[in-house]
Amino acid sequence: MVPQAPTFETLGLSSAVLGALSKHGITIPTPIQAQSIPAGMKGGDLIGIAQTGTGKTFAFGLPAIEHLRTNPRGRVLVLLPTRELALQVDEALRPVTRALGIKTAVLIGGEGMGNQMAAIRAGARIVMATPGRLIDHLERKSVKLGDISILVLDEADRMLDMGFAPQLKKILVHLPTERQTLLFSATMPPQIVQLAGAFLKTPTRVEVAPQGTTARDVTQEMFIVSRDGKVDLLKKLLHEEKGTTLVFSRTKHGAKKIARLLNQAGLASVEIHGNRTLGQRKEALAGFKNGRYRILVATDIAARGIDVTGIALVINFDLPEQAEDYVHRIGRTGRAGMSGRAISFATPDQRGHLRSIERLIKTELPTTKLAEFDTFAPKPIQRGRGFHTNSRPKGSGYAAGGQRGRNLGNGGGNFRANSNTNRRFRPSQGGHSRGLHPNSGERKSPPRV
Repeated sequence: MVPQAPTFETLGLSSAVLGALSKHGITIPTPIQAQSIPAGMKGGDLIGIAQTGTGKTFAFGLPAIEHLRTNPRGRVLVLLPTRELALQVDEALRPVTRALGIKTAVLIGGEGMGNQMAAIRAGARIVMATPGRLIDHLERKSVKLGDISILVLDEADRMLDMGFAPQLKKILVHLPTERQTLLFSATMPPQIVQLAGAFLKTPTRVEVAPQGTTARDVTQEMFIVSRDGKVDLLKKLLHEEKGTTLVFSRTKHGAKKIARLLNQAGLASVEIHGNRTLGQRKEALAGFKNGRYRILVATDIAARGIDVTGIALVINFDLPEQAEDYVHRIGRTGRAGMSGRAISFATPDQRGHLRSIERLIKTELPTTKLAEFDTFAPKPIQRGRGFHTNSRPKGSGYAAGGQRGRNLGNGGGNFRANSNTNRRFRPSQGGHSRGLHPNSGERKSPPRV
């Protein structure tokens, strides 16, 4: 006899929580929720690994809420890497927290300290915070953490990496040693698990998909293209694909420039990155959600910080510095059972980046090597450099090979066409590569988010 799929009723949740969920039509738990909620309610430490878009917020949020119901003096601290994610978690838990009268506070940069301090004084029992702003409050003594009974690290791999680890250590000294700690992420490299072991006590590990697993319904493609050819290729893709699109840039300067160029091309775009104010970031995200902007150009603050229904396409204009971020980026599409598409651009010298991603996701990405890059308009060919006249693809579109099966002609070739999907990089002797790829990355020092 086939066992029945679990429901929230079978997970041991209270009638009060079940009523709040049912009122909003939430009845069937996702796999990560079905396994994590009973484990989390036992009170032990927990590591949860699941693909993006699979409901990890309820997986840690519902056990925490049940704990607060039975422990009137307890409080919960949720640490997150971005402002957007902190606001999103608060919004996701609101149907239950409001129904049960549990007050919350969101402590993030870009907002006035006064309102945040007022929320704490009003008795917030769940605090969502980014590390930098929480440290600001601790230094001002406007927040005390001595009564925190549950600590949650959302996107734990990012919270424990070299960027946030020093901030996290400053926060941990203010927390009681006797507490429950919950770590959740889509990727959990072994070195991060080892680091987490310093403050976890015999944790239960819940892994509904091997770490690094990408969303099942996302079609992935890779284009090998010169830096000079990226913008033209991006414009062509966005003119062909009419759906909601998220474009990732490696740097803040790059995101700003890409958005400007797309708007000049008549493609309604908006940017979101660490140099934008919180108000600008909220407006951009709201405009992207309601359709005012079809295209959102973002740095990795959006890789883990937004949950927008129906993103049809994710484009990695720049490959991420860390292979794990590739999983988080493309997880913005194909969410909640929907299909999606992810396209990435790699330059000929990024063979190592490409292989690192493929090793992590255990998949060889369909790859198309573009014949010519600098502009989609035909150019005279310089003799002795670039392509022989007979080797120029005709028409426009994509290079032969890969999944698209069309031709892309864009002149000024400095890379030889290859119609198959092997990865032999064959740069010519000529050509100079410049363009939209600043040298400094945004991950080297964490923002005071």
